[in-house]
Amino acid sequence: MTQTVAMTVNGRAVTVTVDDPQMPLLYALRNDLGLTGPHYGCGLSQCGACTVHLDGASARSCQVPVAQAAGKTVVTLEGLGTPDRPHPVQAAFIAEQAVQCGYCANGMIMESAALLARTPRPTEAQVKDALANNICRCGTHPRVVAAVLRAAQG
Repeated sequence: MTQTVAMTVNGRAVTVTVDDPQMPLLYALRNDLGLTGPHYGCGLSQCGACTVHLDGASARSCQVPVAQAAGKTVVTLEGLGTPDRPHPVQAAFIAEQAVQCGYCANGMIMESAALLARTPRPTEAQVKDALANNICRCGTHPRVVAAVLRAAQG
């Protein structure tokens, strides 16, 4: 049964029409709205590549049914900052050269931004704990942690 889902994405009111309200939010973001920041990684909420903010908290969009986003606010990597005014975490990732292949970058940045919203001055251990469930195959975790700590310093 076709259903229309209204939500706010990156500050803009949008509606998507879906045949299956259980379809992952990730598919609506990428396929219907053209937002390719969140990536499909594992599809099991285990890698973090699909992380977005849902009403201010990080969420794995591969496991959130699109109907669950109705009436909520979604922020993707595209809405976190702009090329001219990047979010402090995005700027720190650039400064620390924390991205290698870039596949995990979306999840790392979105999870880090959520961490800093909750805990503006995290310890290194808190950063590592927050990012423990974000998988990076390139081995850039030390640079990612350095970037988050840099962003926290303002």
